[in-house]
Amino acid sequence: LMADKSEIQEFINHQNSLDTLRFITCGSVDDGKSTLLGRMLYEAQLIFDDQVDSLVKDSKKIGTQGDKIDFALLVDGLAAEREQGITIDVAYRFFSSENRKFIVADSPGHEQYTRNMVTAASNADLAIILVDARNGILPQTKRHSFLINLMGIKQVIVAINKMDLVKYDQKVFSALKDEYQKHVAEKLNFNEIKYIPVSATEGDNIIKDSKNMQWYKGDQLMETLEKIEVFKQNSESFSMPVQIVNRPTLNFRGFCGRISSGELKTGDVIKVTNSGEKANVEKIFNGDADVDKANEQDSVTITLNKEIDISRGDILTSSTDSLEMVKSFAGKLVWFDEEPGYTNRQYILKTSHSQKNCEIVRIKNKIDVNTYKKITATKLSMNDIAECEIVLDDRLTMSSFESNKTLGNFILIDKISNLTIAAGIMLHSLRRSENVRWQDTDVNLGMRQRIIGQEATVIWFTGMSGTGKSTISNLLEKKLSSEGRLTYLLDGDNLRHGINKDLGFREEDRIENIRRAGEISKILFDAGIIVLASFISPYASDRLRIKSLFPKGKFHEVYVKSSIETLKKRDTKGLYAKALKGDIPNFTGINSPYEEPKKPDLFIDTDKTNPQEAVDLINNYLKKLKCI
Repeated sequence: LMADKSEIQEFINHQNSLDTLRFITCGSVDDGKSTLLGRMLYEAQLIFDDQVDSLVKDSKKIGTQGDKIDFALLVDGLAAEREQGITIDVAYRFFSSENRKFIVADSPGHEQYTRNMVTAASNADLAIILVDARNGILPQTKRHSFLINLMGIKQVIVAINKMDLVKYDQKVFSALKDEYQKHVAEKLNFNEIKYIPVSATEGDNIIKDSKNMQWYKGDQLMETLEKIEVFKQNSESFSMPVQIVNRPTLNFRGFCGRISSGELKTGDVIKVTNSGEKANVEKIFNGDADVDKANEQDSVTITLNKEIDISRGDILTSSTDSLEMVKSFAGKLVWFDEEPGYTNRQYILKTSHSQKNCEIVRIKNKIDVNTYKKITATKLSMNDIAECEIVLDDRLTMSSFESNKTLGNFILIDKISNLTIAAGIMLHSLRRSENVRWQDTDVNLGMRQRIIGQEATVIWFTGMSGTGKSTISNLLEKKLSSEGRLTYLLDGDNLRHGINKDLGFREEDRIENIRRAGEISKILFDAGIIVLASFISPYASDRLRIKSLFPKGKFHEVYVKSSIETLKKRDTKGLYAKALKGDIPNFTGINSPYEEPKKPDLFIDTDKTNPQEAVDLINNYLKKLKCI
């Protein structure tokens, strides 16, 4: 019994001493990613007997390999994956050998599941790119190669799969190796690429050397994974985002987080990047253990020799580190959303340590995944990869992704749907001219309001063309003016005769049209004026952005709506009829979207309410809130 305990402890100690390689399998659809992993686990005897029995039964029932075992079923666990024979979600598996531990992510090959693939790649050290020997290098092979390179993976194994279906021909392997090297590898900055001919279904060069490809003299796949030296990002400088301030008792204040770079020792001087305050590290706790030193990726709690202001989201660094505090940066994005991305729209930018409002102010270029060339773009479509300039509403501690993966990556979240719409990496900060500064003035909004004798406010009319926005806003201005109120009516058509006459009706033009209208409204508001803005303003995100320009309670959204039958009757020019026939493109509400306000401050149905009644409703609403 003692001998058994000793052997068990020896085994545990050996396993603990092994390093862990995280790798991802990727490539185009049907290149054999799931089959390769299933074969690898099967050949290495890393699945239990009952799993094997279940796999044999499932292979007969829903497999794609005839009487043979369909190894893809080991990792394709979703019903939809088994029915379609594709990978949809990322499947993670842990296994180990005598020499190393592994965490593998089997990522989907379909372009529509790019977000899943990017998620898997962001945590990987190495990538196995599968290439079907029959089909060669496909666009998705190039896309995945670019994405893993973008996510910081520097080591790649190119597995030329299904060699059995090309009769194990060395010429096919050599041609595909040369093609990948010339059209992919030479255009990306991988540190190491290994090429291995394999057959996942037959087991050639997976765990054992292939008898069918004796012309191949390199290591088989598992041997390569065991031997390859993992590239680690070189960063000597300590940094750690604070995840939580731990106060279990009055006498203990610890700062918890995962070290994103460098190492930390007791006695080290650390700095809070946001404030610049410094202190000495008094103690380091790794779990329950009090340790003298901690390394990159360790999750620790640290205490300091004095009290300084540190909150969740602050970054702790070595005292000599110079992480930047920025309000704008250049980055690369992978766009996930089905809805296009445009400049001058507000999103939420979320990093490992912070959350800020932001705008994409410029799309510098998109990447053509077939040629890796940069092409001009005015919008981002689903799965586009682009270099953009992003401006934040507040300062953010940043590092380039190349220097610090943890601090240099981010996601974008839509403020309306709360969905993750993009993932990106930071390239470098943008230096804006120091000569362009906000000029404070002695006369402010409060003084202007006292001179005029009224409170400034904005009434924003939104609704489809022909609902009666302009008529109602015009009557409301006449009423307010007759009562001695200083007003200004901004009408969408009027602005298109002047400041917005350079804009068309493409989606990006509509966004810019409303952005300018919002900025003009802000200037008029700051002058103390009651602003009446009448614009179709079809996009909810744009209306939300305009609302954010004004103090709480000073922006009032009035949604004016009519039925399509009423709109057609009022349309003397027949525009709705033409749009319904398809003769007019980009007509809002017909072949261009109108996103109805979900919670407008005031709703007016002009099928039931005439213009004068609408004016009375708005006037009473404003008086009730003491806006006028």
